[in-house]
Amino acid sequence: MKRRHFVKATVGTAPLIACFPADLLGMYRELSKGSLEKRTLGKTGEKLSILGFGGVVVKDATPKQASDRVKEAINFGVNYFDVAPTYGDAEIKLGPALEPYRKDVFLACKTTERTKAGSRKELEQSLKRLRTDHLDLYQLHAVTKLEDVKTIFGPNGAMETYLEAKKEGKIRFIGFSAHSVEAAMALMDRFDFDTILFPINFATWHAGNFGPQVLERAKEKGMGILALKSMARRPWPEGAKRIPKCWYEPLSDPKEADMGLRFTLSHPITAALPPGNEDLFSMALRLGVKFKPLNSGEVKAMKEKGSAEIPLFKYPMEG
Repeated sequence: MKRRHFVKATVGTAPLIACFPADLLGMYRELSKGSLEKRTLGKTGEKLSILGFGGVVVKDATPKQASDRVKEAINFGVNYFDVAPTYGDAEIKLGPALEPYRKDVFLACKTTERTKAGSRKELEQSLKRLRTDHLDLYQLHAVTKLEDVKTIFGPNGAMETYLEAKKEGKIRFIGFSAHSVEAAMALMDRFDFDTILFPINFATWHAGNFGPQVLERAKEKGMGILALKSMARRPWPEGAKRIPKCWYEPLSDPKEADMGLRFTLSHPITAALPPGNEDLFSMALRLGVKFKPLNSGEVKAMKEKGSAEIPLFKYPMEG
C-alpha cells in the first residue's frame, strides 16, 4: 500500500499575485510516491490529479491505442479526464477506453454551442458517445467574446440547458473555459460557476499580462481552477515543422517542459491539462510525478524567460 502524505496550508491574507509562489495557500494536497499529487477542486469536494487527460490525446487513435493511453494515465494516478465535441473523434474513442474506469474518474466535457437548443443537442450526443449517464463537469467551451456571454445568459441561451441538466442529474458541476480575460471576468460576474479552465502559462503571464487578474478573481470566489497551456512556448514561427496536435509551439525539451509545468502548478490551481500530442502527454506524466513548487530563484528565472517570449494571449485583447 502506498504511503500518502496530506498537506493543508494555512490561508493567508496577502494578495495572490504578490505572494507567488503562493505556497499553494489553503489547498488540500495528497502526496503519494510514484503517483500524481491530488488537490481539492474549489468547493466541489472533489480531489483531482494535478495533471488531467485531454481528449485530444486519443483523437484519431485506434481503439487499442486509445485504451493503452488511458491505461497509462490511470497508472500514473490521473483521475481527471476532459473532452469536447470539437476534438474530432475524441469522444468516440475516449468513451470505450474510459468505460472500465468510469466510476473512479472525474469526467469533464464542454460545448461551444451558445444557445439552449444547440447545447442540449451536444450534451445528449456527448453522453451517448462517452457511454455515461452523467458528466461530472459540463463547461462552456472557449468563451472569448462578450457577445457570447450575452447570448449564453440571454433568452434561450446555453445557461438554460446547464441549469436544467443539473436538475435532471445529467451534470454535477457547471464551469467554463475562456480564452480572454474580458470574457472570463464577465462570466464570473454573471454566475457562481464551480470551475474555470483558463491558460496559466509563464509567457502569457509575464509577457501578456494574461492570467493574474483572472486567477485572483476565481480564487476570491472559491472556484476550482483548472489550467491550460502550461507547456506552451509561443505561436508557431512561420515555416516551422509542426508537432501533431499542437496549434502552438510547445516546450518539448524535458527540462523546459518541467519548468513550464512547475510554473503553472506552483499557483493555487487544481490541475493542468498537458498538450494533446500523445508523446508530450506521456512526458508530462513522467515529469508530473516528481513535481515540486518553484523556489524563489526559479521564479525569477521564469519571469525573465517568460517576459522575453511572444505570448499566445494578451490582455487587453487585441482587435
